Amino acid sequence: MSNIISQLPADFAALEPFVAKWALGTSKQRHLARLNSTKEELQAFYDAILPEMRHLLAALDQYPLGSLSEELHKLYWLSLSFAEIAPHIELYKGSVGVPYAFEETRFVYETGDVVNV
Repeated sequence: MSNIISQLPADFAALEPFVAKWALGTSKQRHLARLNSTKEELQAFYDAILPEMRHLLAALDQYPLGSLSEELHKLYWLSLSFAEIAPHIELYKGSVGVPYAFEETRFVYETGDVVNV
């Protein structure tokens, strides 16, 4: 018997392995997670969550803006991480960065933090 406590609603148990890496509460955290991932990690997350997106978004859409239940916050953050990495799978052949663009490590966040990878 496992001692791991589920962090997602039962309908989304298949996404549980991705919670630690991708259920991140800020855009900065999600951006850095993408930059610090491998092509294979991006693809694995994309492949796991894509078939669940309609069901996932329908579950989130049951709540008015700003009133998401605590149980669904991690699911919401997973959906935001999907939005962060989808272009990298669909348009950039799995590249963690944006090909032929400025190096993302040159960008500075509003807090003054430089992106470090």
